[in-house]
Amino acid sequence: MPEENRRVLRRAQIVMLVVLAILVVGGARTLWSRSSNAKVLEAGVAENARQYVKVVSPLVGGAGNTVSLPGTLQGFVQAPIGARATGYLRRWTHDIGARVEKGELLAEIDSPELDQQLSQAIAARQQAAASLALAQSTVARWEALRKKDVVAQQELDEKRSGDAQAKANLAAADANVERLRELEAFKRVVAPFAGVVTRRNVDVGDLIDNTTGRALFVLTQTDPLRVYVNVPQAYAHLVKPGQKVTVAQAELAGRKFQGHVERTSGAIDTATRTMQAEVALPNKDGALLPGAYVQVQLPLAGSKDMLLNANALMFRSEGVRVASVAADGKVKLLPVRVGRNFGDRVEVLEGLKGDEKLVLNPPDSLADGDTVSVVHEKTPS
Repeated sequence: MPEENRRVLRRAQIVMLVVLAILVVGGARTLWSRSSNAKVLEAGVAENARQYVKVVSPLVGGAGNTVSLPGTLQGFVQAPIGARATGYLRRWTHDIGARVEKGELLAEIDSPELDQQLSQAIAARQQAAASLALAQSTVARWEALRKKDVVAQQELDEKRSGDAQAKANLAAADANVERLRELEAFKRVVAPFAGVVTRRNVDVGDLIDNTTGRALFVLTQTDPLRVYVNVPQAYAHLVKPGQKVTVAQAELAGRKFQGHVERTSGAIDTATRTMQAEVALPNKDGALLPGAYVQVQLPLAGSKDMLLNANALMFRSEGVRVASVAADGKVKLLPVRVGRNFGDRVEVLEGLKGDEKLVLNPPDSLADGDTVSVVHEKTPS
């Protein structure tokens, strides 16, 4: 073979080797690029699929809570003052807002019919007394005659019976006089206890009829006051007599009034599922007025159970669950039994040990075995 042909063939082989090397390098680069892109894509998908959550731990043996309940102030003693005697109002001595002492005169009633009844009763009593005197003297004479055997025993017994009847008539007349004198005393309407006149319903000349039950005045004792509150069943067992409470009125901003639980009903009302409690509230300066709307704050004893943020609960068809995050980021759904609801927190009775890391605001799609990343809040400098 000529030398020229061998050189051409060698050159062609070199060119083919170079082209083949270029193709091999290009293919390897393409494969590496595709592999790298696939890894980046997988990492991006995994990053986008990863869930970032915030966690919280349950609080064991939480501090006491305060329950605020609405109530209405009432006088410790509040009574409508009526009249026992019938007649016309002669005068009244105290108007609304007046402070009166026990036994102080409030009004006087003019009752001429009652006066005439008393006069008639006194006259009837005098007649009965005269009849008794006659019967006694008659019995004495007939007993003397009986000793002489002038009259029969039956006639003496009749006179003695008349004497006994006259005594009974006198006793009845005395009782009637005393009754009417008691009614005469009711013409003076007096305060049964010390307090404030909060209502006056009559004026001079008004007809007073004791059969209608109309109240002439309403008298209220303003120190102390009392408040009745309805405690929900969840807190009823924590409210005891003697427990200190705080009362606040919106119109008296910045002022707090201290009272205590005087008594409780000791039973749950089946209609409202609440227990009634009575709060005694001192009111020395008269700042609080009966009938005012107030808020009663009941401090409750600390719970021995665990407290958990309410937004960590998951309500599923199988029951209440919480999402616990393990050290490797795996999620496990735990069933729990909740107790009292304190608003932002709930009481957990069963299902937790206390050292769990629980997801806040868990998504509905969260399931057992999901992997999550815990986001730790930065502490502000």
